[in-house]
Amino acid sequence: MNMQNLMKQAQAMQKEITNIKNEIDNSTFEGSSSLVKVMVNGKKEVLSVKISSYVSDLGDDISMLEDMIVLAMNDAFLKVNKTTAEKMGKYSNMMSGLM
Repeated sequence: MNMQNLMKQAQAMQKEITNIKNEIDNSTFEGSSSLVKVMVNGKKEVLSVKISSYVSDLGDDISMLEDMIVLAMNDAFLKVNKTTAEKMGKYSNMMSGLM
């Protein structure tokens, strides 16, 4: 294989990686707990938080609500990480062989 073909393959791979990263960044992921739903994007920015109407019955138990928000956010971020690993994993395996 000559150097020119190798460079073309590297450029094609870089373009594909960029396209996948953009696709993930522009995707939305929902995380949830029993009382809270959050939407985040692939850049792990919180887009929205929805709290169940049941919460109005909780009264002063704000700490439980705060815990539910944390659980829902972590659930959404796990989904971002999983999708990223699924779509980008083949490239990390290739790159480790080059280092």
